[in-house]
Amino acid sequence: MDGSTTLPPPPPLAQLLDRGPAALFLDFDGTLVEIAPRPGDIHVPEGLLDRLHALRDRLEGRLALVSGRALDDLTGHLGEPAICRAGSHGASRFLADGTRLGDEPRGLSEASVDELRAFAEAHGLFYETKTHGGALHFRGAPEKREATLAFAEEFAASRELCVTSGKGVAELVRPGATKAAAVSAFMEVAPFAGAVPVFIGDDVTDEDGFAGAGEHGGFGIAVGERPSRQARYGLDSVAAVHHWLEI
Repeated sequence: MDGSTTLPPPPPLAQLLDRGPAALFLDFDGTLVEIAPRPGDIHVPEGLLDRLHALRDRLEGRLALVSGRALDDLTGHLGEPAICRAGSHGASRFLADGTRLGDEPRGLSEASVDELRAFAEAHGLFYETKTHGGALHFRGAPEKREATLAFAEEFAASRELCVTSGKGVAELVRPGATKAAAVSAFMEVAPFAGAVPVFIGDDVTDEDGFAGAGEHGGFGIAVGERPSRQARYGLDSVAAVHHWLEI
């Protein structure tokens, strides 16, 4: 794509489904719920899980949540979804019945967590412990962005980790923990195999998801006014996503 901040709206979901089976991959924060200053401060609309279950049924199971959050954290906010899901940026994956898809990823060592937490405390940042990684949040201190990313890159390089940067956050994850990898993993199994994948997300980390959908014959939908080099279509807001999904 050309990187424009203005992308055309996607065709209606009903029209897309009339063309054949489609699979939807949905980011969570900034896509299904509004972003909050801290991850724990989000507001989940009442009945959202029930509406997602109805969407899953409409798609004959071809629905997956793909979040940067750890899955236990996602469950704590949303409830227990009987939906395919991938957490920690796609590293930890489960099918709708709770069966794990692929290997369980390793978490960070205690020493690594201590060092990340110490950096956060020294620079007035918020450190978020994750099951399979860690996150340094600088949303409340945007002037710390460059220093935080530089520290994260150096930290990751010495520990065979990768840095995933998003809106006000630098995350340390294991290699291969990408939303593209999550899309590929689901597209290899039923009921996703053979469908057209559509990935919807609002952040830089979702560019991988858009690319993963494209590699399997689908496309991405970027949420909000931001440049996207991988998305084909755009939706203005979380409310617009809900409207397009008809939930």
